[in-house]
Amino acid sequence: MKKLVLTAVAAFTILTGYAQTDANLGIIPAPVSVVKSTGSFALSGNMLILSQPADTKIAQMLKEFLATKGVAAKIVSVKTPITANQKVILLAQDSENKLPKEGYKISIKGNRIVLTGKDAGLFYALQSFMQMVPSEKANGNYPIQNAEINDYPRFSYRGLHLDVGRHFFPMSFLKKYIDVMAAYKLNNFHWHLTEDQGWRLEIKKYPKLTEVGASRNGTIIGNFPGSGGTDNEVYKGYYTQAEAKEIVAYAAARYINVIPEIELPGHGSAAIAAYPELSCFPDRDTPIGANAPWSGPRTGKQVQQTWGVFDDIFVPSENTFKFLENVLDEVIAIFPSKYIHIGGDEAPKKYWKESEFCQQLIKEKGLKDEHELQSYFIQRIEKYLNGKGRSIIGWDEILEGGLAPNATVMSWRGEKGGIEAAQQNHDVLMTPSTNGLYFDHKQSVAEDEPLTIGRKGKGFAHYSKVYNYDPVPAVLTEDQKKYIKGVQANLWTEYIETPAKAEYMIFPRVYALSEIAWTPLNRKDFKNFSEDRLSLHLAKLDKTNTNYWVPPAVGQPEAIVTGENHVVELKSPIAGAKIYYTLDGYRPSENAAEYNAPLKINVPQGQQKVLKTIVITPSGKRSIVAETVFNNGAAEVKVK
Repeated sequence: MKKLVLTAVAAFTILTGYAQTDANLGIIPAPVSVVKSTGSFALSGNMLILSQPADTKIAQMLKEFLATKGVAAKIVSVKTPITANQKVILLAQDSENKLPKEGYKISIKGNRIVLTGKDAGLFYALQSFMQMVPSEKANGNYPIQNAEINDYPRFSYRGLHLDVGRHFFPMSFLKKYIDVMAAYKLNNFHWHLTEDQGWRLEIKKYPKLTEVGASRNGTIIGNFPGSGGTDNEVYKGYYTQAEAKEIVAYAAARYINVIPEIELPGHGSAAIAAYPELSCFPDRDTPIGANAPWSGPRTGKQVQQTWGVFDDIFVPSENTFKFLENVLDEVIAIFPSKYIHIGGDEAPKKYWKESEFCQQLIKEKGLKDEHELQSYFIQRIEKYLNGKGRSIIGWDEILEGGLAPNATVMSWRGEKGGIEAAQQNHDVLMTPSTNGLYFDHKQSVAEDEPLTIGRKGKGFAHYSKVYNYDPVPAVLTEDQKKYIKGVQANLWTEYIETPAKAEYMIFPRVYALSEIAWTPLNRKDFKNFSEDRLSLHLAKLDKTNTNYWVPPAVGQPEAIVTGENHVVELKSPIAGAKIYYTLDGYRPSENAAEYNAPLKINVPQGQQKVLKTIVITPSGKRSIVAETVFNNGAAEVKVK
C-alpha cells in the first residue's frame, strides 16, 4: 500500500495559546532573533503600562488592545514606583539610537514585559507583541512565553499598492487596507490615483478632471475586451483633497508613507477626456474598437470603459507640461512623501509618430526617436519635482530612451529593468509580476477561482510563490545589490470591483509579502511560515469581518497519482476549519463526508477514482475544490 503523507499544518488549538510553542512565537514577519526561556508571563487582571509622554499614543493603542482581551490597564509614568509583584508592560525609548532604524526589542521575563524602540520601532514592537497574545485564555489568563526578541527590517521600503482608477474604493476600506499594512510592518502605501478609466483626485485648478474624468458611462463585463458586454451603468468616484489629507494623516499615525501616482505620459485618457488639448490630436475621437462593448457616445474624447493600453497619450507640449506642473503642485501640497510616482509605463508611441508637432520637437531637441522623446518628457517632470524637493519613481519603461538622472525604478516586467537600473547605480524597488507580486493574479489554477486578469492557468501567484521570491537578484555584484531598496506587491483592479474581493486577493499573500520585505534570508523558513504561523493568523482573521482566500486541505496529493492502493492524510490549514470530501465525482460540501481519519483509496486495474476536497472555516468561508485523480492504468486522465 502506498501511503501519501505530505508535510502538513498541524490541527492547531489556539485555545491553549499555540503561538507560544512556535519558534517565532506566531509573529509575522519572522523576527531577526527569538530566544525563548522557561516560564511565561500570565497576562490577566489589572495591568500597568509604564510610558513616557512621547509614547502616549502607542501606550493608548496598547491599552485599547488589552481592553479587547478583557484586561484592564492603566497608563502611568515610567517614574512610578513599582512593587516586585506588580505586572507591568514598560514602553522603553531607544534614546541612544542603539537599535537599527525601525528596529525594536521585546523582553518578557517574570512580571515584566519591556518593549523597546523609537518611533516606528516601538510601534512595530507593539505589533509583534499583539500577535504573541493568544486568542483565548488558558487557566484564566493569556500565557505569553518568556523570551528575548531582537528585530529590524531587511529593506527600508516595504510597499503595497492599490489601483483606485479602474475601480474606486471607499475611505473606510482604504483605512482598513492601511491597518493591515501596519500590522505586518509594511511602510509605503502606493496610491494609484489616475488611469484611463478614471481620475480619482480632486485638483482645484482643473475641476473637469473630476467633473468629467472621474466618471465613465459603463464598464465591460467579463474578460477583456468585454466577453459579457457592458453594464451600461455610469461609474464614478473621486477623493476630495480633504479626504486625501485624511488618508495621509491616518497612515502617518501608523508609520506609513503614502506615495501618490499621477500617470504620464500614457494612461491619460480620463484627463484627456476632461481637457482634449492634452492630446496630440484634440479633435480625434477616443479610439474604440468597432466591435468593442460600449455605453453612450463614441464620438469626442471619452473616459475609457474597457481595460488595456491606448494610443491617446499626453502631447509633450508646453501647455501639457504647465498642466502637469500645476497638478503636481496640488499633489505636493497634499502628500508630504519624498517620492511622487509618475508612472511612465505602457505609453504607445503611435500618436507621437503621427504628430507633426512631436516629430518637429524630436528634431529640435536632437532626439533619436520617440523613446528618447519619452525620456525627455520624464526628465522635464523629474527636474520640476526635484526643484520642489521631491524625487520620482517610475515603472521600468522609464529606462527606455535614457533614465532620468535621479529616478528610482520600480521593476514590474520581471527583474530585468531593476537589474539594469541597479547596474546604472539607480535605486530600485522590486515588484515583478512574474514572481507572484501582482496580487490581481489567481491564487490557484482551480476552476473555482473568481474572474482575474490571469486566465487559462496564466498569472498564477500562490502565496508560496510570493514567499520564495528574493528581491535581490543574484546576478548583481555586492555593491550593486545595495541599490535594491525594497519590494512591493501591486493590486490592480480591472477585475476587482469590491472591497470584499480586494481582501480575497491580498489574503493570505500579504503575509508572505511582509516576510520577504522584513525578514533576513537566513531566518526565512517556509515550513515554519506555512505550517506553524499562517494557520494561526488565518484563524484570527476568520473571526473578523474580512474576506480571504481559504487554502485547500494540506496533504492533498498532486493532481495525478498512479497505483492501486493509497492512504491519504489531510489536515486543516486553519484552526477549527473542517474538511469535506467526495470520491463519487460530485462536488463536496458540508453535505458530503467529513474527513476525520486517513482515507484508504483502492483503485482496481484499468480504473480511476477522483478525490475532491473542500475546506469550510468556522465563519463559513470555503476553499477552492481541490481535485486529485488516482489512476491505475486507465486510458484517459483528466484534471480540470
